[in-house]
Amino acid sequence: MKFERLALIGCGLMGGSFALALKRAALVNQVVGFSPSASTTARALALGVIDAIASSPEQAVQGADLVLLALPVAATEPTLQRIRGSVAPGALLMDVGSTKSDVAAAAARALGDKLPLFVPAHPICGAELSGVDNASADLYAGRQVVLTPLAQTDDAGLQTALQVWTALGCHVHCMTPEAHDAAYAAVSHLPHLIAFALMNSLSGQSQGAAFLSLAGPGFRDSTRIAASEPSMWRDILLANREQVLAQSRQFQASLQALEQLITSGDGEALKQLIESASQTRSAWRISTHTPS
Repeated sequence: MKFERLALIGCGLMGGSFALALKRAALVNQVVGFSPSASTTARALALGVIDAIASSPEQAVQGADLVLLALPVAATEPTLQRIRGSVAPGALLMDVGSTKSDVAAAAARALGDKLPLFVPAHPICGAELSGVDNASADLYAGRQVVLTPLAQTDDAGLQTALQVWTALGCHVHCMTPEAHDAAYAAVSHLPHLIAFALMNSLSGQSQGAAFLSLAGPGFRDSTRIAASEPSMWRDILLANREQVLAQSRQFQASLQALEQLITSGDGEALKQLIESASQTRSAWRISTHTPS
């Protein structure tokens, strides 16, 4: 399996890392890149992430047998609409968005007869530092990738997608877009929401800066993901709002249960809830391919 040309639409951390990983694995001959920001595309070319610059998404996908959308999820539908007429028959078309139900719906509206070429994907990785300067061929190695094929997705394309991500050292899973969004609202989107709220809660206090100066590793670990890219996470939280809000309500009920025991001074019951959390966390063993 080797691709003649990758059309990379979005040359930031995720897209750039995918291109570098493909190149290192000798799975692609040429990478043509497009980004909404001309400076990003120029930087990607200077770093050797891409081999040529396209002036538009349509130009990028011409002649490509592999197309990757690495853009904010809100940009998925208009981008798919633009490239629909230029995607070659038989090409593999994927994205790397963190929500999938909205992406699947956008593809159904935008791609028409090219819909069978599309295999939605979500690599479970990332970093606080975004941008092509932080792209790495190792970003995906040992990580999970969730594919959410549509009912119309071509079986051959799905198998090729499985082979691509496996060749990059990923552990690949398949599920429906709805199951994906429910799961990642709980284990990814809600934790980010909590981290954002925790930082804002502290910064909103008059002594917040003084308190922050005394914080240690526990606070650092609890809030690491609050440094994530704001526009991307705005789009994710809004795109998956129903599942995120359901998980937020579940979390608030759990927090209130702890608060009530603190208020009543019921130390034994409080200890039991803490022990339950501790045991669940201890039983969860983080493997090398599980995201942090």
